[in-house]
Amino acid sequence: MAAGLAARHQVDLVECIEWVGVECLNEKSDRTYTNILKQGYREDNGLMLESDTDEQLLMYIPFNQVVKLHSLIIRAPAEEGPKTIRLFANRQNMGFGNVGDFPPSDVLTLTPEHLQGKPVLLKYVKFQNVRSLTIFVEDNQSGSEETKIQKLAIIGSTVETTNMSEFKKVGHS
Repeated sequence: MAAGLAARHQVDLVECIEWVGVECLNEKSDRTYTNILKQGYREDNGLMLESDTDEQLLMYIPFNQVVKLHSLIIRAPAEEGPKTIRLFANRQNMGFGNVGDFPPSDVLTLTPEHLQGKPVLLKYVKFQNVRSLTIFVEDNQSGSEETKIQKLAIIGSTVETTNMSEFKKVGHS
């Protein structure tokens, strides 16, 4: 019974991010995704991710193991914080030109209250076997040209893979 409880335990998945593969399109060169994802940086409200040419951001986050996603914790300014976020599980090589071609796994419509660091629940059934997460920030709260995010934490659990060597062969002659 204890193992079942542990499997449902939700944690910050920052240790599961495959950092060399993370990408963010339309970020300012001095205000990048590192500021909102990495521990230490994301706790400093002065550091943030900021969009460059318009309000949209497209972030690709691969994981170093299969995970289940439960919620996102987002902290952002009330005016420039994200409003509509489309999430795509296991969808690689997306760009602004084709992001509308694929159905999202979930769509979040955030209010200023969501941007205060409280967990925003995801459609858990859509995020059970996730190797990567693509986050498309479509617009922001005020409709301005800049979107700013101070913290993004991905909450969930790891998926334990079955070790087939532990099983005994049956019926071999």
